[in-house]
Amino acid sequence: MSASHLDGGFADPPRHAAHAFRGALQALSRPGRIERLDGAAPPAPCSPAAGALLLTLCDTTTPLHLAPSHDSEDLRGWIAFHTGAPLVPAEAASFALGTWEALAPVSRFAFGTAEYPDRAATLIVEVARLEAAGARLTGPGIETSAALSLPEIGAFRENRARFPLGFDCFFTCADRVAGLPRSTRVEEG
Repeated sequence: MSASHLDGGFADPPRHAAHAFRGALQALSRPGRIERLDGAAPPAPCSPAAGALLLTLCDTTTPLHLAPSHDSEDLRGWIAFHTGAPLVPAEAASFALGTWEALAPVSRFAFGTAEYPDRAATLIVEVARLEAAGARLTGPGIETSAALSLPEIGAFRENRARFPLGFDCFFTCADRVAGLPRSTRVEEG
């Protein structure tokens, strides 16, 4: 194991994990709201926000898929040391990390079942820009409407049509995160 695998975790794990967990919950419960997540310094190309999500949400019982955009020896080692999350194919993942293009097709991720809709995947999508502009969002957690820069519209419309089944998403860029749960309606902005 190289030294780069050992570095970049939370300096103050209880405080940083609690902050990241609260930020993740806020982002997912208020679609379109952008939160700041800091404290993690994972190897490139993983952003600090995505690293904070991994440190907070993944452990030895959380199957994780790394899309080709993020499947590197350094990141694999960092995840193994800091979370112990088993790396799995897309179809078996509880969480997946990568760019939108590298995660495609999203139809291969778990959508849950009628008996267990919570057994769906959560995608951590790394984006080049994350801003409150673009697609129009409505639904639970949004007073009237919100806007968010999404990589596309069609896949999220299809995902909403499956509700209560479907995947949930976190979008990360640098130290920022936004959430898009399956319950959100997405339209052109």
